[in-house]
Amino acid sequence: MCAALAACGERNASAPPVSPFHAIDITGAAWGHDFHLTDHLGRPRSLADFKGQVVMIFFGYTHCPDMCPTTLAQMAQLRAKLGQDAPRVQGLFVTLDPKRDTPAVLTQYVPAFDASFLGLYADEKTTAEVARDFKIFFSPQKPDPQGHYTVDHSGGVFVFDAQGRLRLMLRPGSTVDEMAANVKRLLGS
Repeated sequence: MCAALAACGERNASAPPVSPFHAIDITGAAWGHDFHLTDHLGRPRSLADFKGQVVMIFFGYTHCPDMCPTTLAQMAQLRAKLGQDAPRVQGLFVTLDPKRDTPAVLTQYVPAFDASFLGLYADEKTTAEVARDFKIFFSPQKPDPQGHYTVDHSGGVFVFDAQGRLRLMLRPGSTVDEMAANVKRLLGS
């Protein structure tokens, strides 16, 4: 009997710990540590600008018909659920379509979801480098005869804790309550 219990203890000891998050825990990832982009107000930005805040960063484009506005709306609802803790959370939207998403377009689009949110952009080369560093897939599609096109891209919101460490990737399709519970947990750590 003791041998059987010892074997069970060994199996439990080697089992991966259960994450307290309703998200993909990417704590310790060797990628996605920083960015150097410009916000829609023309200010250079990096992760260090948001030290002391939990940062949610989402990659997309303003002409996106579904995932991008839905995700930004969820991020805004999440901040609203936080009440007095909302100022401790910064939402960032990085455009994957710098040709169309000019500072003027980002200024109209991003703060419409939440006045504190910032739209970030760069030239095409820098955009591709930052996306690659965050493991973001994106691919602009062939324009139609009127010049309209979509940009296929991966989803998910990356979340940094208040110390600037990449901690979570909130899955596409997560509920606002799940997202808020994850952020509240990070605010408490």
